[in-house]
Amino acid sequence: MSHNKQIDHPPHIQSYWVGYLSEAGRDPRTPLYDVFHFDDNESDANELADLVLRGRKLATASLLWEYETGDKRSPQAGDLSVVKDWDGIPLCVIETSEVEVRAFKDVDEDFAAAEGEGDLSLEYWENAHWAYFGRGCSELGRQRSPEMSVVCERFRVVFPLSTI
Repeated sequence: MSHNKQIDHPPHIQSYWVGYLSEAGRDPRTPLYDVFHFDDNESDANELADLVLRGRKLATASLLWEYETGDKRSPQAGDLSVVKDWDGIPLCVIETSEVEVRAFKDVDEDFAAAEGEGDLSLEYWENAHWAYFGRGCSELGRQRSPEMSVVCERFRVVFPLSTI
């Protein structure tokens, strides 16, 4: 999902990124950490992006194992990423503000609520993410468990500023 190295992005993503850097007065060499959509299906990806744009979704979670394969590193505070919809349209730039790695079973109600999904409860978070991480574990050849390490990332929208 997230990469260490700069990669070439489609022109519409590059243009969006340059627009953000210009409007924010940032150095044109500012690194872009990732360009991604949430989840692994169109409906959820677009719904979660909408929650971000509405200011309800302020966090996301991923499996630590995803970053242990290939050229990926886990997110760090200060990283900037472009969130896009399922069709690849850039919607906003987010800045990672905090990252904690916890066992799945140790994710708490506060973080579940910050994810902004469903009824904001820990039970909803656990059910939705148990299923999602199960699919991810299958792709990685891993066995999901309550002890698996989860990267708990908090973020804020920094562009477009008009959505806040």
